[in-house]
Amino acid sequence: MKQVTASMAGTVWNIAVAVGDEVAAGQTVIVLESMKMEIPMEAEMAGSVAEIKVEAGDFVNEGDVLVVLA
Repeated sequence: MKQVTASMAGTVWNIAVAVGDEVAAGQTVIVLESMKMEIPMEAEMAGSVAEIKVEAGDFVNEGDVLVVLA
């Protein structure tokens, strides 16, 4: 299992995937908003979405797990 983690603190603005979706390496899975900027969080490897750990509107800190890929 691989994890997509937050690269900085911010608010979850958009979740671009659902559990069971297949994702490619480099695909945006979550978009964070911080300091009025949108920051895409991308999958580092291909896989399927096993779990989404956050909801839109959640505040996350740097290093928090956002999505788990199988």
